[in-house]
Amino acid sequence: MAGGWARDGAVSEQIEASISDELKRMQARKAPQGDSLTHCAECEEPIPEKRRVAIPGVKLCIDCQNERDGRAMQRGGINRRGSKDSQLK
Repeated sequence: MAGGWARDGAVSEQIEASISDELKRMQARKAPQGDSLTHCAECEEPIPEKRRVAIPGVKLCIDCQNERDGRAMQRGGINRRGSKDSQLK
């Protein structure tokens, strides 16, 4: 059930489009390549062996990777829905 002036199924289509866009973005990311490092390239902390086995080519420890991923989240996106306030301006 869509709300307002949207046709039935429009909300589901928006959700599916958002999920599809995010999947494409994630698949486009380059996977680490080459040999895994034993120590983090940024902070020199040891990288656990289980992490090196799970992610071949890993260069960063978990903390540094989480910090880098957090910075990557600060990106602009498409507001498919739009708020009422933005439509009134």
